[in-house]
Amino acid sequence: MNHNEVKNYYIEPGQQWEIDLFRPEDAEGVRQLFLSVYGEGYPVRTYLEPSLLIAENAAGSTISSVARTAGGEIVGHNALYHSAPFHGIYESGAGLVHKDYRGGHGIFTDLFNHGKGIAAGKFGIEGIFGEAVCNHLFAQRLTHSSGAAPHAVEVDLMPSAAYTKEKSAPGRVASLFVFLTIKPKPHRVFLPAVYEAPMRYLYAGLDDSRDMVLSVDKIIDDLPTKIDMQYFAFAQVGRICVWEAGRDFEAVFSLHEKEALDKGAVILQASLNLSEPWVGREVDLLKERGYFLCGILPRWLDADALLMTKIIHRPYWEDIQLYLDRAKRILEFARVDWERTVKDR
Repeated sequence: MNHNEVKNYYIEPGQQWEIDLFRPEDAEGVRQLFLSVYGEGYPVRTYLEPSLLIAENAAGSTISSVARTAGGEIVGHNALYHSAPFHGIYESGAGLVHKDYRGGHGIFTDLFNHGKGIAAGKFGIEGIFGEAVCNHLFAQRLTHSSGAAPHAVEVDLMPSAAYTKEKSAPGRVASLFVFLTIKPKPHRVFLPAVYEAPMRYLYAGLDDSRDMVLSVDKIIDDLPTKIDMQYFAFAQVGRICVWEAGRDFEAVFSLHEKEALDKGAVILQASLNLSEPWVGREVDLLKERGYFLCGILPRWLDADALLMTKIIHRPYWEDIQLYLDRAKRILEFARVDWERTVKDR
C-alpha cells in the first residue's frame, strides 16, 4: 500500500460496526487509520508499527479498543496504556475515528466506555486518567460525559507542531488532567498551607474520599531522596517525579532539573508526593525556583501527587479553551500563582 492509498484509506461509509478488544489481525488496520489521520509524524510508534502494537497488547501495557466493521476494517481506536509512575492507573488516549465515521455516530464515546467497562474486571485497573487538549472543546466534553473530572491543568504541554495538520494551535497547547476512579483508595493527604484553599476546592470534586491534614512537618534529615525524571524530546517536557523527599531534596532536585534543561526542556513538571507530611516544605523550595501550582494528580504515585510547573517562556494563557467552570477555576489558580512567580523573580 503506497502513501496516497494510506492517506485516503477509503472505507465504504455507512457500514455497521462493533466495539471490541484488539486482535492481532487488527494491527494493520490501526496503522492505516493513524497514517490517514496523522501521517508519518505521529510521535508514538506503537500505533504505526503493527508488531509493537501486537506485543504491547499481549503484554497488557497497552489495551486497545477498536471499532471494527463486519469485514474487519478499523474505523476507530482508543487505548488504555501505562504512562504514570504507578502502574495501577492507566492513561486513556490514542483515540481517533475514520473521517467518514465521525459526527453523530458516537464511536469515540463507545470506545472510551468499552475500555472503562473492562478495566477493573479483566485488567485490574484502579483508575483511568486522560489529558484532554485545550485547543478545542471536543475532548473535554467527551471526558465530562464519561464521568471523568478535571483536577489539574498542564499548561503548554504540547508543541504546536503536533497540530500542524489540523491547524488548530498557534502556540503550545495546554491539556486538562482528568481522572476517573475505578477502585477507590481512601487515604490521608497533606495540604501545603500556601495552597490549602485551592486544594480543598480540588478535592471537593474527587470521586473518592481523602483525609486532609495540613502539612507542617520538616523534612526528615536521615531520609534519602528518591526522584525519577523523564524527558520527552518531541514535546520538550521534563517530568520530575518526587517519590520521597529527604535531607538532600534540593540538591537532588536541582540535578534532575538541570539534566532536563540541558536536554532542551522548556516545560518542567514536578509531581510531589502528598502522602509525605513535609510536602509543604518541598512546595516552598519549588516556589523559590519559579514553579507554580497546576493541580492534583490522583493516585499518580499510588498516593496522590501535587503538580507544579515551571515554564521558560510566557505561557499561552489566552489560547486555552475550557468547557467546565471547574476547569476554569483550576486555570485561575494556576495563572494567579504563575503571576506570583513572575512578580517574585
